[in-house]
Amino acid sequence: MSKRGKTLVEKILSARLGRDVETGEILTLDVDLVFAHDGTLPLAIQQMEQLCVRKVFDASKVVAICDHATPPPSERAANVHAFMRRFAEENGIMLFENGDGICHQLILENFAAPLKIIVGADSHSTTHGALGAFATGMGSTDVAAILAFGKTWVKVPESFKVIVEGEPPPHVSSKDIFLSFIGEIGEDGAAYMSVEFSGDAVERMSVEARATLSNMAVEVGAKCGLCAADERVREFLRRHGREHEFRELKPDADAGYADELVIEAEKLEPQVACPHRVENVKSVSEVEGLEVNVVCIGSCTNGRLEDLQAAARILKGQRVASGVRLIVCPASRRVLLEALKAGFVEIFLKAGGMLVPPSCSFCIGRTFALSDGDVALSTQNRNFKGRMGNNNAEIYLCSPETAAASAIRGKITDPRALGRT
Repeated sequence: MSKRGKTLVEKILSARLGRDVETGEILTLDVDLVFAHDGTLPLAIQQMEQLCVRKVFDASKVVAICDHATPPPSERAANVHAFMRRFAEENGIMLFENGDGICHQLILENFAAPLKIIVGADSHSTTHGALGAFATGMGSTDVAAILAFGKTWVKVPESFKVIVEGEPPPHVSSKDIFLSFIGEIGEDGAAYMSVEFSGDAVERMSVEARATLSNMAVEVGAKCGLCAADERVREFLRRHGREHEFRELKPDADAGYADELVIEAEKLEPQVACPHRVENVKSVSEVEGLEVNVVCIGSCTNGRLEDLQAAARILKGQRVASGVRLIVCPASRRVLLEALKAGFVEIFLKAGGMLVPPSCSFCIGRTFALSDGDVALSTQNRNFKGRMGNNNAEIYLCSPETAAASAIRGKITDPRALGRT
């Protein structure tokens, strides 16, 4: 009896070990890149010291990022950054400073590539599966061991195939596609699985749009969120000066999947995740007209250039509704510079928006928080109570286009209703 073909995750892990791997098998892997930020690296360093190790295994494979408290809002946060700088200098590792960007965007731009094994001390490290990397998040204790020894263990996950077919209607984005997906299967619908996004709609997506899918894969409990490495990935790497890192990656036609779901993109409308669960998804028409007073565009989920472009198209020549605060946060310094050059930042500011430094910002409520009674509409990835710094506020999630349209009217608005392209 012939063996079945391999899924994306099986191909990556098999390539790393030089042999076929089996679902459920426990593997020890050499890690190509490990990264942590100001919310997780200090604890990882302390855990290293308990292992009696102060030096990292390979300085070229370790990255530290100051992004969660940018700029530092307190003496304590500033001292954490100083602690990270000393550690980085002692070990000769790369440190990204305040304002350089969010860890996931920086790794996407500078390091992620097909077939790499990437571990981040942050749950949304699944983002880098958009480039065909096995990328996953782990806690500070596990990351400490990787920092010290360069290895980790993983159980080969089952694979969940998501087939996105057809042409999405205008103003329906990859964020809407993912929200539809999680609304269908729930927050634990793919626990410890490799969610693999495919179909002609995904093939047409940019890497940036795919990164939204991979970023949010952890919201359904996934170990990783993968897309094939194709010519769009090659072009992305070329734009970032890393075309030499391209390797083609696609699943075998006869690969075996534990589960499968087909999403008919042409039937979708913009989606909104309602408080206080990401899985609490409704079509925009079901919640249209609900008043909001805070609108946030950006984050590691939707803070890339094409996200800002989509929002700017709607906001151009418009003003934010009275009583609404519009916050815009580019995902990285590179994105900010490109947005400035393209004129998007001017559009946001003229509309009455506020620009904040590339960072986690509003998403975690560290340097921008909600007040009691606020109703926020945000392009971030989570909306549980307290996520934006206040338990007495409500958070709705949406795409950049829905956010921009809603900022203009001061209530949740279907972007199609504005008639702008």
